[in-house]
Amino acid sequence: MVARTMRGLEDVLARELEELGARAVRRESLAVSFTGDNALLYRANLYLYTALRILKPILRFSISKQDDLYSRMQRHNWAKHLGVEDTFAIDTAVHSPLFSNSQFVAFRAKDAIVDQFRDRTGKRPSVDLREPDLRLHIHINQKQCTVSLDSTGESLHRRGYRTNPVRASISEVLAAGMIKLSGWKYDEPFVDPMCGAGTIAIEAALQGLGVAPGLSRDRFGFHNWPDFEIDLWQRIRREARSRADENMRTRTVSIHASDASRQAVQWARRNLREAGLPREAVQFETASLINFRPPPGPGTVIMNPPYGERMPEPEIEALYKSIGDAMKQNFTGYSAWIISSNREALKRIGLRASEKHQLYNGPLECSFRRYELYEGTAEV
Repeated sequence: MVARTMRGLEDVLARELEELGARAVRRESLAVSFTGDNALLYRANLYLYTALRILKPILRFSISKQDDLYSRMQRHNWAKHLGVEDTFAIDTAVHSPLFSNSQFVAFRAKDAIVDQFRDRTGKRPSVDLREPDLRLHIHINQKQCTVSLDSTGESLHRRGYRTNPVRASISEVLAAGMIKLSGWKYDEPFVDPMCGAGTIAIEAALQGLGVAPGLSRDRFGFHNWPDFEIDLWQRIRREARSRADENMRTRTVSIHASDASRQAVQWARRNLREAGLPREAVQFETASLINFRPPPGPGTVIMNPPYGERMPEPEIEALYKSIGDAMKQNFTGYSAWIISSNREALKRIGLRASEKHQLYNGPLECSFRRYELYEGTAEV
């Protein structure tokens, strides 16, 4: 199988899969390949914080010209996966001089499937791009083509709790990956003093309380597969629900989040409820960064400030300087992590980064930097 993720989170996802019991774990670009049974497939969709979707390859072949795609797709017996009354959709990722248009790949693959059904039965399945019974993924790299069943359906980053996201909210998967990269210890305070819709704090609460991020999902793509083992799935989901309930009764976490916008904090509290987490899991408050007072360290701060796309340069530089000032004044004993695509503004923080990771927030290449805030922290 293949678990897809965001660039820069491959190592984090590989560790998650190993902890789930996956075998033959191998890091790839934007993905991690692994082997396992149906139980692992179900658990991967349910438990992984940093995966976007789980694919199960069913065809691999070489192509030397465009028509090879149609002919090779025609050879596979699609009745094993799909009925004439079912709907399907095809996603593509194409990196090949043979195809200049990824939509053309989807169209030709679709033609091969429906033509096979029409030739055999006189009927054909329909395409449904929004809620198909079966979703396929075709990856073409140069002359190598892989066709996979998509076991996930809607992307795993859509946890379902973010009902009122503020503008420029960070992806749930990216937030989860940053928390894991930070090395936050669940028995120490966690702080996001520029929380917006609360995504980073809520992802920290899910991890700290050991709540499977897929528990709020009613359906996954594998529910429509002919080999779906409903009893196995129900047992795995009951175990995850029982574990989450037990953890929420017995574990305590110290997670604190604030924002200068009262409306953003209201939305963040609502998102926490939608995530099925107790109110006390995150302590939200309305406060500016300079006025926010965290619990005593050691602890972890993660912050996703504005990058400056909509702000004048002097204003964004002043903001990042104030972030550095607040870190030095109020967060002694913490490890502070800041993500931004604005490397010039990051220099205004005035602290030397002890660790850097390259991550992507949507299309923006970002630097995720760690600053150790000890007494007498060195400035740059």
